[in-house]
Amino acid sequence: MEIINQAHIENRIFTIREKQVMLDSDLAELYQVETKVLNQAVKRNIERFPDSFRFQLSQNEVANLRSHFVTSKNTTKHSRSQFVTLNPKRGQNIKYLPYAFTELGVAMLSAVLRSEVAVQVSIQIMQAFVSMRKFLLQNASVFQRLDQVELRLLQNDEKFDRVF
Repeated sequence: MEIINQAHIENRIFTIREKQVMLDSDLAELYQVETKVLNQAVKRNIERFPDSFRFQLSQNEVANLRSHFVTSKNTTKHSRSQFVTLNPKRGQNIKYLPYAFTELGVAMLSAVLRSEVAVQVSIQIMQAFVSMRKFLLQNASVFQRLDQVELRLLQNDEKFDRVF
């Protein structure tokens, strides 16, 4: 099994409902199975996947992800997701809303899928989650300062608008 580039995995980790998650279609691609097969394995073992491990996205969340991909299309930070790419013959609606798996859900998937690929990919995904969490913790003060600068800019814009 070849090692997957960590950036390739990190590009498939999103923040949804204030949780770091991966979509079922991206996980299926990494695990080298069809999305349908992955979700069937989960359904057969549903007691292993409480809401804190896996949840289904709403139409709004799907729309937000689609708009995210459209606005970041020309950047290298984000890659495409299979569920975002629609078959032009089938219209603009997706048949099934995708599932999002938290880090714990991803860890459980390797036990449910029971393949060598699943085990190795899960290890790589766990390393990516840990790396991203470490980055966020190390840079929390920078993010906080950016939020403060943004707030000041908004306040200055309001003052400027009042003056003119």
